[in-house]
Amino acid sequence: MEYRPLADRMRPRNLAEMVGQTHVLGGGQPLRALLEGRGLHSLILWGPPGSGKTTLARLVATGADAEFIALSAVLAGVKDVRSAVDQARLVRSGDGRATVLFLDEVHRFNKAQQDAFLPFVEDGTLVFIGATTENPSFALNNALLSRARTYVLKPLDAGDIVKLLHRALEDPERGLGKARLEAAPELIRRLADSADGDARRGYNLLELAAELSEQVNGRATLTPGAIDSVLQGSYRRFDRQGDVFYDQISALHKSVRGSDPDAALYWLVRMLDGGCDPLYIARRLVRMATEDIGNADPRALRLALDASESYERLGSPEGELALAQATIFLACAAKSNAVTKAMFAATGDVKRYGSLDVPPHLRNAPTRLMKELGHGEGYRYSHDEEGAFSAGQSYFPEGMPEQTYYRPVDRGLEQRIAEKLKRLRRLNRKARGRDSTG
Repeated sequence: MEYRPLADRMRPRNLAEMVGQTHVLGGGQPLRALLEGRGLHSLILWGPPGSGKTTLARLVATGADAEFIALSAVLAGVKDVRSAVDQARLVRSGDGRATVLFLDEVHRFNKAQQDAFLPFVEDGTLVFIGATTENPSFALNNALLSRARTYVLKPLDAGDIVKLLHRALEDPERGLGKARLEAAPELIRRLADSADGDARRGYNLLELAAELSEQVNGRATLTPGAIDSVLQGSYRRFDRQGDVFYDQISALHKSVRGSDPDAALYWLVRMLDGGCDPLYIARRLVRMATEDIGNADPRALRLALDASESYERLGSPEGELALAQATIFLACAAKSNAVTKAMFAATGDVKRYGSLDVPPHLRNAPTRLMKELGHGEGYRYSHDEEGAFSAGQSYFPEGMPEQTYYRPVDRGLEQRIAEKLKRLRRLNRKARGRDSTG
């Protein structure tokens, strides 16, 4: 007899057996209507592994009494799509039924491959269902996105997976019911928690644990030792190149910017736990120190750099503590994006005014010829003037109005910087005859 994994055997056969995804399967929701055979249309199912994408695609075809063709973008190519088109034409000419083409991991198809089946989606030969773990707006062609409705699936919560695992333990036909396994609720909960929102992973863990069950008082029993064994090396969902990666680093950055050290530390640990390169996190901490703190607390940049160097020298786990220290400090530090805004504004003026000449008094004059040409003439050496400030001297190119890019905030050290700049600008105006009040 051919072996089928527990996850495949327990795949829901109808809408009633579905667990979770109530936000798209609840009463009145478009996807529910689709599963009930009303309004068949092309769609994209976007969600993490084990959230039910393949199952929902099959149920859509069943509800519409349509032919179902499943392909994997990892293995299939344009030739397989053409074969599916030929099969769909035969079905339609035979009994008039529609054909659902399900393409798993559709983000693996390149633009040309995606374009290959667009005409057949347009003329109704195929109803397309794509499944992807990647953001469709980045992974799929706009032409394909415009012809298919996107449904976002969520990871299952632990309670949903507990229900599925109990169902598998009790089902004598498709599940493990014939074995009559004894399983304490807290052990099933541990499996569900370790599944991390992935129903398929939950089933796989249960199947492995069942194989390690022991006889206790004459009954096959899932023991804590068996659960410990299958959970060794357990992982949390983390995609080092996909949306989960960028969503989590975004959450870390925004928690730091929002001055929430606890949330920032949570996201830091989530990323480290998921296998993110700690030096990547260190680089992002440096960015946060300059982008969101800047001169409000210049210590932030030094501490971020120190944390990066500490990790390079110490590695894990000691170096991770330095990253945690830096993360907490950045979250607690005074915030300012004045440097960031000043940089963007100056960049805009560089593009706007082009390559203006350096004013003669600011030019370098290391030779006699340069001095004869007037380089450096009229320059005032600030250290020779009162307060080491040459009031009224201009440093911008001729033909360009003087600008104020850097506007310190009234927080942290920038509050004192702002007071100093205000005083110096007042001296400039007075020296240039623009401020009679002094």
